[in-house]
Amino acid sequence: MKQLLSHISNLTNKEFHDVQSLSGGSISSAYRLKWNKGAYFLKVNSSSNALEMFVAEQKGLQAIEETATIAVPKVHHVEMYDNKAFLLMDYVESKSANSNEFKTLGTQLAKLHLNHHNTFGFSSNNFIGSLPQSNSQHRSWAEFYWQERIAPQLKLAEQNNMLKSNEIPSAQTAISVFADLFENNIKPSLLHGDLWAGNYLIATNGTPFLIDPAVYWGHSMVDIAMSKLFGGFDIEFYSAYHDIIPKTPNYNAQIDLYQLYFLLVHLNMFGRSYYGSVAAILKRYF
Repeated sequence: MKQLLSHISNLTNKEFHDVQSLSGGSISSAYRLKWNKGAYFLKVNSSSNALEMFVAEQKGLQAIEETATIAVPKVHHVEMYDNKAFLLMDYVESKSANSNEFKTLGTQLAKLHLNHHNTFGFSSNNFIGSLPQSNSQHRSWAEFYWQERIAPQLKLAEQNNMLKSNEIPSAQTAISVFADLFENNIKPSLLHGDLWAGNYLIATNGTPFLIDPAVYWGHSMVDIAMSKLFGGFDIEFYSAYHDIIPKTPNYNAQIDLYQLYFLLVHLNMFGRSYYGSVAAILKRYF
């Protein structure tokens, strides 16, 4: 670690007077590097796909930044050093959100979602947590959601003996259900892609920031569904968001079906405690 810090000091021409290990990084080690006029946030990971993960994270943050709708930390360096990948970005000093800041977060997220594309997917694949996330482009949202999101996770869950083959719907059945419950006129919106409470920050000056994205062009309701899965967003967030992007028909069913993806990811990453929630949604809709 000492050699890496020396390398980063040379890269940035900064001398760090305080290096603090930060908790909460389940995939990578995280640190705050203080220098005389500010601080950096450093992620370090030695897994075989770590550099690929950090490059994908940088690309996602840049895609959000380019919309000029909501803040993200500026990324300074992504590279390998001494068989470890590292990502260096600005450190955002954060605080708990008040109702006005939740309102701002909801408004800015809606404005992010008003950025549209002509296909669903993304220019490159990325990751959801530590799992690969395929972003091959499709014209049909129902087909994209099945082929690039749900089917790969169901296959992995079956391989891991988390689901049985008779619990898994056929492609034809699933796409038909999706076509019925998702609207025909969905426009591909730029999504954060993994919007739980740990992936936004409120800076000490009240500015909302998004971090750790799994970006792609998809249905805006995906981010809303994820935000409701584990909580951490108050009513002002949803009111402000839906003032700009109204609630959809089949709102509750869409939340279930979009949460299915994230629950499958958690089942595959963290184990059987998520089985009941996954099985309930599969039984309800398929």
